[in-house]
Amino acid sequence: MAKITKQSDNFSKWYTDVILDADLADYGPVKGTMVVKPYGFSLWTNIRDSLNKMIEDSGHDNAYFPLFIPKSFLEKEAKHVEGFAKECAVVTHSKLISEEGSLTVDPESKLEEEIIVRPTSETIIWHMFKKWITSYRDLPLKVNQWANVVRWEMRTRLFLRTSEFLWQEGHTAHATKEEAMKETLEIVEIYRTLFEDYLAIPTIIGRKSNLERFAGADETFSIETMMRDKKALQAGTSHYLGTNFGSAFDVKFQSKDNKEHPVYATSWGVSTRMVGALIMVHGDDKGLKIPPKIAPTQAIIVPINPKKEKSEEFSSFVTKVEEKLNHLSIRTHIDDLDESPGFKFNKWELKGVPIRIEIGLKEFENMEVTVCRRDNSEKHQVQSDKIDEIPTILQSIQDNLFNDAKTFMDNNTCTVSTFADFTDTLSKNNQFIKAYWDGTDETELKIKEKTKATIRCIVEDNEDPSNKCIFSGETAKHLVVFAKAY
Repeated sequence: MAKITKQSDNFSKWYTDVILDADLADYGPVKGTMVVKPYGFSLWTNIRDSLNKMIEDSGHDNAYFPLFIPKSFLEKEAKHVEGFAKECAVVTHSKLISEEGSLTVDPESKLEEEIIVRPTSETIIWHMFKKWITSYRDLPLKVNQWANVVRWEMRTRLFLRTSEFLWQEGHTAHATKEEAMKETLEIVEIYRTLFEDYLAIPTIIGRKSNLERFAGADETFSIETMMRDKKALQAGTSHYLGTNFGSAFDVKFQSKDNKEHPVYATSWGVSTRMVGALIMVHGDDKGLKIPPKIAPTQAIIVPINPKKEKSEEFSSFVTKVEEKLNHLSIRTHIDDLDESPGFKFNKWELKGVPIRIEIGLKEFENMEVTVCRRDNSEKHQVQSDKIDEIPTILQSIQDNLFNDAKTFMDNNTCTVSTFADFTDTLSKNNQFIKAYWDGTDETELKIKEKTKATIRCIVEDNEDPSNKCIFSGETAKHLVVFAKAY
């Protein structure tokens, strides 16, 4: 088994080592693409299913929309297309031909209109909403999609930023601004629940600045998380789109009094980037630490009986332990491969399985198992007739991972009142820095230029005129969180 790089030596290399060595993913043949391997896809599936239930329970229906979008659709919303233009993959021809053993593009198959490979689905969804929405009876319309999208990224990193990735995107239409804004904020809370209760990742939530908000949105709310290198990762967003897309696609509805009204919109999404966040928030020099609620395997059983003593009775005992765990709805696997115990221990630590259950001859004779926690490496014995204690241990691991990450984020978040303190703090260490800002694009750009730190989100509007912007010295409009980010 390859030895992974230490976090303290090279955090970026450590991150890649863990993904590759833990069999989460591999590089695809096209630059910037990613192959999600079975273990990584199982992790993604567990996250997806947890979120999907919350989305469905909140009154949204799953649907699917085409991968290919006419270029003219993107042109209808100027701000939107401007935000994605540099990342769009474009289909220009429909056919290949074989010439002397090689394939070439058939020049006769040039498309009348170029097709964009889906970077996001607002435009095609609002094209369909125009067909589906005519009356107040059709609202609210709330759909969700699980899909892949393509954004031709220049700099890629597994799970965090790839040319093609998996994601969830929700799109809703409403009769009023108030209803749409309520939807936007309700989704933020669903995401908060997902990150904090399932992924055990603490969050900071707030509004994006004008420069950082989603292209075509009136307001964007983001879920910001701190990685172990103290950089920020935007893990999810929820957008209030106003009437921008409704107007661009001429979507209107007739009210009870037979008057036409504009339609208000939201969109929101998270992606496989969540897997990257999970790795960087919880991982250590041994590899992954996966929260039990979304772990593909919650308990790995490692039988240790190299001399095959009392083989039949021993195997029967191991099987009964597995059956008890399965009965408790614990996702369990027996590692009975012909490998040394030490190799297996390292392997499953690398994969981040929450609990390792060791069963040797001593445990067999004493009718017990040795339980080892991945989060803190604690070991203790559990009698085989008290296996029902394991769910409590798993919940303890879940809570401990969240509390550890929350303490780490709190200890590395500070508040400054001067730009000198701001730059001094960043020069010594990455941190989340809370500071007052005058609300201007000019100041935001200058701070970014001088420090490479960006405004992650606005956490509070300022009502005290004595609070001054750390850079301009003008009266502050907002308290914001700055950080260097992925």
